[in-house]
Amino acid sequence: MAGHTENEITIAAPLDLVWDMTNDLERWPQLFSEYAACEVLSRDGDTVTFRLTMHPDENGKVWSWVSERVTDREKLVVRARRIEPGPFEYMNILWEYEETPEGTRMRWTQDFAMKPDAPVDDAGMTGIINRNSPVQMALIRDRIEQAAGERRTAPVSPA
Repeated sequence: MAGHTENEITIAAPLDLVWDMTNDLERWPQLFSEYAACEVLSRDGDTVTFRLTMHPDENGKVWSWVSERVTDREKLVVRARRIEPGPFEYMNILWEYEETPEGTRMRWTQDFAMKPDAPVDDAGMTGIINRNSPVQMALIRDRIEQAAGERRTAPVSPA
């Protein structure tokens, strides 16, 4: 049985700002609390290959992997997959963005399967993702809404 999660949040900020900030991979360590580093390895058009490194877990282990993201600004979607899957047989993530009257809805759909020797099974990882995604999404929302507020209050320079 494979794992599947769906999490979403509405961010009170313009779509362009949400898109730009959440797709600025080099700044992910400032956007997410779980990432210590993000190193872009290559860019080819709308495809970016990058290495994510997490902060040490409760046992002191540092997890790191290479992923690929393909952005489609016109369709407001990003498809990502782990190239170095680590404990996963596979991990695919779909990011979807939608303008709403309240701001921008951001949705993450994750489809994955754990390897038989992984520290947790599919159900266990589903629980971990469903606990962690809302925490990370709330941080992202707060940081983007703060940036949106700063833009609204920034003094306009004379022409």
